[in-house]
Amino acid sequence: MSPHKRKGHGPTDTPSKRLKESHTSGGEFRVVKTILTLSVPPIFAAHPKAGVEELLDSMIMRYNPSLQGVILSHSNITFVNPVATIQRDCPFLICKIAFDATVWSPQVGFKLSGKVNLCSPDHISLLVHKTFNASIPRNHIPTDIWEFEYGPAENDPEFGEEVRTNENGKEQDGEHSTGGKWVHRVTGDVLGGDNGLVEVTVVGLTVANEMLSVLGSLQPDPFSPRHVVHPPNVEEKSESGDGSESEDDSEEEGSDDSEESEEDTLQLLGKRKDAEEQRERAEKRRRKG
Repeated sequence: MSPHKRKGHGPTDTPSKRLKESHTSGGEFRVVKTILTLSVPPIFAAHPKAGVEELLDSMIMRYNPSLQGVILSHSNITFVNPVATIQRDCPFLICKIAFDATVWSPQVGFKLSGKVNLCSPDHISLLVHKTFNASIPRNHIPTDIWEFEYGPAENDPEFGEEVRTNENGKEQDGEHSTGGKWVHRVTGDVLGGDNGLVEVTVVGLTVANEMLSVLGSLQPDPFSPRHVVHPPNVEEKSESGDGSESEDDSEEEGSDDSEESEEDTLQLLGKRKDAEEQRERAEKRRRKG
């Protein structure tokens, strides 16, 4: 049974109240009072609340545009109307409900901490709260402070294993042993230190397949235009397009010229053949005469 379905007595059984007290409205975690209309399947006609809970469970860990965040849990479900409605021949119960939704809702400008799980020359991948994906592209890494250091090759017999053990016999994370890492140019310290935690500034949010990912920055001025990757100019594209069109035109003209030359050669061959036939006829007449 999920935590939001458990019932009990005592202060330890009210996590939503603790969240309301510990997180302000401007934090990345929020508790939102929500009113929603759901279509409950007819199999839950005898227990509509169970159907509502199952539908809300399917929304957990998915990004909800109306709440502007990822739903983590739900609680305090109540029916706004005491009676559900059925429209025409549709057997589903139309229920209007109210509930408290705990939402992870980072905003641009927030500071988030994440653990490094992958390093490459082009970006750094993080896990925020051990759950959510975050990425730092190269243009948001201060390369005057940090530089990428390539790791050993995978086919190296001595260092090619993804996980190796340290002196105490404990396993180290794969990102610290293979694939490379970002290190400080002066001190040589690994980005994130021993625990791999890095604090980033949120500069963008991406939603794909109801999953939310964060675009972070390590720059001291993350919103500076210097860190924005500009797409190629439209004029350059148009010039290249014109060049390709002119090439196509020249190719078409060349093909037309080749077709005309073929027609001319055929005409010449036909004229020669006619002239030869006329000569043969003239010789035959002379012989008969």
